[in-house]
Amino acid sequence: MLASESADPVILSWVSVLPPLLAIVLALALRQVIPALFIGVWFGAWAINGFGFLALWQGLLESFQKHILAALADTDHSAVILFSLMIGGTVGIISRNGGMQGIVNLIVNWADDARRACLATAGMGLAVFFDDYANTLVVGNTMRPVTDSMNVSRAKLAYIVDSTAAPVATLALVTTWIGYQVGLIGESLSYIPDLNMEAYLLFLSTIPYSFYPLLAVGFVFMVCATGRDFGPMAKSEEQAKTRGVNTFDHLDSALAEDCKPISPVEGKPLRAINAILPIALLVLGVMGSLYVTGSAALGEKEASLKNIIGAADSYKSLMWGSLIGMMTAALLTLAQRILSLEEVVNSWYSGVKSMFYAMIILILAWSLGGITEEMRTADYLVSVLGDSLQVQWLPVIVFILAAATAFATGSSWGAMGILIPLIVPLTWAVMKASGFAGADDMHILYSSIAGVLAGSVWGDHCSPISDTTILSSMASGCDHIEHVRTQIPYALLVGGVAMGVCLVPVAYGLPWWVALSISVGLLFTVLRLAGRKAEPGQQ
Repeated sequence: MLASESADPVILSWVSVLPPLLAIVLALALRQVIPALFIGVWFGAWAINGFGFLALWQGLLESFQKHILAALADTDHSAVILFSLMIGGTVGIISRNGGMQGIVNLIVNWADDARRACLATAGMGLAVFFDDYANTLVVGNTMRPVTDSMNVSRAKLAYIVDSTAAPVATLALVTTWIGYQVGLIGESLSYIPDLNMEAYLLFLSTIPYSFYPLLAVGFVFMVCATGRDFGPMAKSEEQAKTRGVNTFDHLDSALAEDCKPISPVEGKPLRAINAILPIALLVLGVMGSLYVTGSAALGEKEASLKNIIGAADSYKSLMWGSLIGMMTAALLTLAQRILSLEEVVNSWYSGVKSMFYAMIILILAWSLGGITEEMRTADYLVSVLGDSLQVQWLPVIVFILAAATAFATGSSWGAMGILIPLIVPLTWAVMKASGFAGADDMHILYSSIAGVLAGSVWGDHCSPISDTTILSSMASGCDHIEHVRTQIPYALLVGGVAMGVCLVPVAYGLPWWVALSISVGLLFTVLRLAGRKAEPGQQ
């Protein structure tokens, strides 16, 4: 019997659901994403080989030698890895050459009261958009003495830092997150031959539907601008105004050491241009490269901008842009003699190292996606759910599933890596089966992809074991449980509004901008009615 024939009983059966399901269950149980993903790949390779004891051993070997190698050898995958590493290296250089601190100093000079201190912190969170770790560590450590002097509670500082880290990094056009997310989406598109769309452009189309990150950032600015709080945060603010800011010296010293940012070199000028120019050229490089590659692909002199961008090579553009940004950062640093060539390379490598863990998750996620494609998992789920599942409910379902996975594992990237390769083909297949695969129905696909990305951020945002949640506590000098306790009511409010007012109505045809406008108004009303300003002397 041929190998393909022996695998036929597995294909289009309930067994095809087990690899991603096993990865989710193990991620929740072990709270470790990498082993969970690898075991999911191993189980899938075992099933493809027909089960049995020898197949178990063969599946183990093939999971590494065949499936993981295939994921790594793919040229598009390699482009995403190189882009992500280059972005990380750029962050390392502009942190060490003082450019990032220069941006920080420009913002800090404006903060002269509690309201401005909070707004400056949130604004800095937007300015340091290109990496969530850099955002958390730089903003928290820099603004802590400023907010302390204004009697802003450490809990509120941690909330502002946490809410402008991952939510901003998942939305911005070029960040350390984008290569990872585009890589997952691109892998999923390879399983949908009748959907001809560039991965990066598909990601850009999902941004208006990333309701939780958009509303989370908006709500932070509402809280900062009004000075109003509710729930445990209001009590924490009142205590800070009455007794002064509480500091927590019992933070684990080893973890505190790990959360230190890359410091600028001593005795050198802290020029904001050394960060602004590389980042600006990085973004312009990506946009310009999209135009160049799209024009070359079409070969038309009068093609519309939409058609040019639609025909562009997003992977090539991301690589070109990241190289331009990194080279600009390095040349600026060397030209001003801030760092030697050896120090520039070391700074670049320090930034690159921070991306290794994420790249391992990404490669394993690609491998699991290949397994589910080979086992036709999406086709099986459509055959089971196609007639019973209303396609309009997919975005909110995947949002909740992603949030639960990220909350339990503490990893938004892990949740994305597990779910995106499964959800994208499934959504498209259900849309086709339900007659919703026309040009006017693409909002359902956008909402489902955004549901995974935004739901992962929401779950990560609420999770006490999330790395960004922990780093936000430490960089802000706030007791970790106090940070989680005061932040969760805000996150639950914004997440509930994102689901009830945005995801479901938009799936049924409400324009996204109308849903966002209603949500912003609702959140502001709740804050005005339920929130109160902290005053000294209140208990």
